[in-house]
Amino acid sequence: MRPSREIGRLIEIMAALRTRGSGCPWDLEQTFATIVPFTLEEAYEVADAVERGDFADLRDELGDLLLQVVFHARMAEEEGRFEFGDVVEAITAKLIRRHPHVFADARDLSPDEVKALWGQIKARERALDGAEGPRGVLSGVPLALPALTRALKLQEKAGKVGFDWAEARSVLAKVREELDEIETEIAAGDASAAAGEIGDLLFAVVNLARHLSADPEAALRGTSAKFERRFGHIEARLAAEGRAPAGASLDEMEALWVEAKKNERAG
Repeated sequence: MRPSREIGRLIEIMAALRTRGSGCPWDLEQTFATIVPFTLEEAYEVADAVERGDFADLRDELGDLLLQVVFHARMAEEEGRFEFGDVVEAITAKLIRRHPHVFADARDLSPDEVKALWGQIKARERALDGAEGPRGVLSGVPLALPALTRALKLQEKAGKVGFDWAEARSVLAKVREELDEIETEIAAGDASAAAGEIGDLLFAVVNLARHLSADPEAALRGTSAKFERRFGHIEARLAAEGRAPAGASLDEMEALWVEAKKNERAG
């Protein structure tokens, strides 16, 4: 299969869908802003397929994600801004520029040296792009990122200039401090202030995960999956008795939860 031919066909189909008078009414009414949520959703579905190790689904989800790129490029072409080919050309040039250890003379670098070189190249690119004006240390972290991921990236950037805890134990102490502050606000009856402190706690927990080389998004996804699995056990056990969770007591459900944990440990 020749990718260039297949991508060309996909571009033609997208153009047909966006053609006034003969295209799809739903596709025609979309804008960059209305399509963004679908783009993010497709990216998450790619990640989900990878997490589940479902490569047949991954193939389909990558196609859905590619459609989002083609969709955005088509709308940009209609406005005379750029075309799909420009997108490909831009990423091709960027990959070559940011990999001098592959395409130029910077050879035999370790993974850490490659990462450092990548950062230097990105910094030079930002310096050459004067249209945005001065950029701070924390610039360039998209607002649309999931909150945990954005917190992690902000902390990583600050850490590179020395604004960081020295060790995980110090961060753990900060987590405990934030918990105490939440307790204080709850005792004072100030729900708004408590909510703010919860944000501080989450930020500190992300920092703790970073110091322990744990991805906070992956850690939370794992815990959410575990919760689903154990709650599913509760539902299944109650269903075997002709009951539903809404008709069970908390003590009953807690006992089944403990049972689910024991089953996991046993096998």
